[in-house]
Amino acid sequence: MEKKHVTFRVEPAIIKKLKFLAVEKDRTLTDLFLEAIQDLLKKYEKKDKNNL
Repeated sequence: MEKKHVTFRVEPAIIKKLKFLAVEKDRTLTDLFLEAIQDLLKKYEKKDKNNL
């Protein structure tokens, strides 16, 4: 699957916490961001299905 490059700004304090979490979990920042995005999509998919 082709992937697209995205750029966005995040507060330094959040990045610092995410970097510590990435080291602790032996994952990359990209892995953490993708997991968060997938969780967010699941959350809103459930809400959308419940509103039908």
